[in-house]
Amino acid sequence: MSISETDTPRSGAARPEGARARPPRPSSRPNGQWKIDGSTPLNGNEEWKQVDNGLSVRERIENTYAKGGFASIDPTDLHGRFRVWGLYTQRKPGIDGGRTATLTPEELEDEYFMLRVRIDGGQLTTEQLRVVAGISTEFGRDTADLTDRQNIQLHWISVEDIPEIWRRLEAVGLQTTEACGDVPRVILGSPVAGISADELIDPTPQIDEITSRFIGDESLANLPRKFKSAITGHPSQDVVHEINDVAFVAVAHPELGIGYDLWVGGGLSTTPALAVRLGVFVSPERVADVWHGVTQIFRDYGYRRLRNKARLKFLVAEWGAEKFRQVLQDEYLGYTLPDGPAAPKPKTAGDHVGVHKQKDGRFYVGATPIVGRVSGPNLAKLADLIEAHGSTRLRTTPHQKIVILDIPEDRVESLVAGLDELGLQARPSLIRRGTIACTGIEFCKLAIVETKAYATAAVLDLEKRLEQFDLPHPIALHVNGCPNSCARIQTADIGLKGQLVTIDGEQVPGYQVHLGGGLASQDRDEAGLGRTVRGLKVAADGIADYVERVVTRFLADRDAASDETFAEWAHRAEEEQLQ
Repeated sequence: MSISETDTPRSGAARPEGARARPPRPSSRPNGQWKIDGSTPLNGNEEWKQVDNGLSVRERIENTYAKGGFASIDPTDLHGRFRVWGLYTQRKPGIDGGRTATLTPEELEDEYFMLRVRIDGGQLTTEQLRVVAGISTEFGRDTADLTDRQNIQLHWISVEDIPEIWRRLEAVGLQTTEACGDVPRVILGSPVAGISADELIDPTPQIDEITSRFIGDESLANLPRKFKSAITGHPSQDVVHEINDVAFVAVAHPELGIGYDLWVGGGLSTTPALAVRLGVFVSPERVADVWHGVTQIFRDYGYRRLRNKARLKFLVAEWGAEKFRQVLQDEYLGYTLPDGPAAPKPKTAGDHVGVHKQKDGRFYVGATPIVGRVSGPNLAKLADLIEAHGSTRLRTTPHQKIVILDIPEDRVESLVAGLDELGLQARPSLIRRGTIACTGIEFCKLAIVETKAYATAAVLDLEKRLEQFDLPHPIALHVNGCPNSCARIQTADIGLKGQLVTIDGEQVPGYQVHLGGGLASQDRDEAGLGRTVRGLKVAADGIADYVERVVTRFLADRDAASDETFAEWAHRAEEEQLQ
């Protein structure tokens, strides 16, 4: 497939192989594009969404199901509409990964829910954090995970408790509205919005306008599939914009001032694709309208017949950037967007780990839990610690980290020490800093392999094994329990995709290995997907062995004179070196 210049991530740069989703093959059957084929539903999922897209199920949860218990829940509500309110049934304990693809949802699921708390822009107060902590402790068996989409996930939630949980969340300005489902999900935002000394613009007003105007809007509550958004005003490009359906990246226009560069059509899962630049400049006051326009394009032109082709990336692959821009302007905006420049390569890390000076002279501190796992009791202790150091604000990040804001200089080291005691390291090893993991088989019905426990054990082991080595940069180790890439395996230095693997003739839980992926960063000009090596698979309990082996080979073979990164080396290395 040829790629026009306007489709490349940066001027003159070739798109990495395999980074482009393919549209459905030409067929005599309609693709379910509303503006082309009409709105007649072409599958069962589209049928129930047209009957009731999910927003109204809240009333049934509060007035019927919470009183009648799990057995009273209508199956279509349970497996479809509940998601619009951030609720998935979690996996029943004791079902091994080999049965994931053979059992029905009813056989896989427990009578408990995962609840996703939506945190747009990752912005939290200590009051809100304490409420989440209390819900975790009282209703969720202390569970709490930081996701790589800035949310907090709780588990072991009973339907009987959901109305009270909503009441507590909404009393402090939090919600679960459209946290899951075929809707506009949480909007990623720079974790240092409004406080960083080097940000170009604070995107908080744009995020607030989008959420206040459009989240819970009936007209956008039946999209073909999930719709992911990101906005950053920081030059580190800290919101993984290349893998979102729509993203706005701050840029300085030579005549028009500070605004945003618009990207569309990113997403990973089993068919990864990197977003494309439309080449337009979006002024801050137009961001919400442009976001609305892109979302409506997805609603009206997105493919609905086949669920595995129902993401925006497939439409972008068919149309290309030029047509997408034209349709956006002509049919949805009614005006032409000016041409705009691409943002320059980031100069600083986008995970914000460590101690950094704010523009007001105070400091923010980015801290790393292991693979995003925290707990209700520790979140409550964190709220106490932050307040004891003179602050009431913190942020979650797209890298499963926490950033504490507004710390006076003379309290920084005391805070860092207190974070350490909670297992939140502000000066972590480069392995701990770079490792993230999805929910895994412990709770997820789609998973084949456990992730959090194996990744945690690997991090602790590798910190000892690699202690004597001087790593040139964090090693991004992303561990995923199935092929769906919630942990972004294709854009990691080392990405592990959960599957059953054969080791020494025995089938065991393990991972397929992806190597050398990454997003734009201080070490990388542009995003690219990792490579796979035929037959390279790792047992689930062998992560540390493999990572130690491949990282030490990298350190021995890398071109230090050119400051070669792991990803660069992984793409040039012979397959034997990667085994």
